[in-house]
Amino acid sequence: MTNVDAVNDENYPPIGVTVQRLRKRQKMTLNDLAQKSGLSISAVSKIENGQVSPTYETIMRLAVGLNVDVTELFGGSPTRPSSAGRIAITRKGTGIALKTPHYEYEMLGAGLSKKEFTPLLTKIRARSIQEFPELQGHMGEEFFFVLSGQVALHTEHYEPILLSPGDSGYFDSNMGHALISVGEEDATILWVATRVHGVLSRPEQQPI
Repeated sequence: MTNVDAVNDENYPPIGVTVQRLRKRQKMTLNDLAQKSGLSISAVSKIENGQVSPTYETIMRLAVGLNVDVTELFGGSPTRPSSAGRIAITRKGTGIALKTPHYEYEMLGAGLSKKEFTPLLTKIRARSIQEFPELQGHMGEEFFFVLSGQVALHTEHYEPILLSPGDSGYFDSNMGHALISVGEEDATILWVATRVHGVLSRPEQQPI
């Protein structure tokens, strides 16, 4: 776990504030949320108090535990599905932003809830796999396309794979994984993750 005060864009509240608000709105205890999201009570408490910055995997676990769209944890207010068809346009630089020690995310298409996948314009800040306490995974699948810089994809079953601009990767999210930038430049990728349905399959009491 990393002690940082990483919050999302100034137009949105810190993610810990949002988690606590949604938890209390549902009359859930810290233990309730920890059990439903597969996290430790300590981890949930530290997130709510802004003592640590959660990874995207942890954010998705919290979304499942709270039974909300992940967009709400980023600070957005997505519209509900309708039978008339939906569309969302995100102008350059206007997506919901969130910074963590390892990645800087800009959520695209945040105006829609219950999406089947989540697109993220992501800057890779991590430079070494040693920055990650362990490789984390979650249910679903992921795709990423390298826009600039070079990245190394680390997974629990394969040797690290180096990717350059124009390269892409598609993998099973249930496999522990992490991306790091290679070289002086922070790499930028388009990262797409499928929506997490139901209870997460990775072992409970995951770290942040």
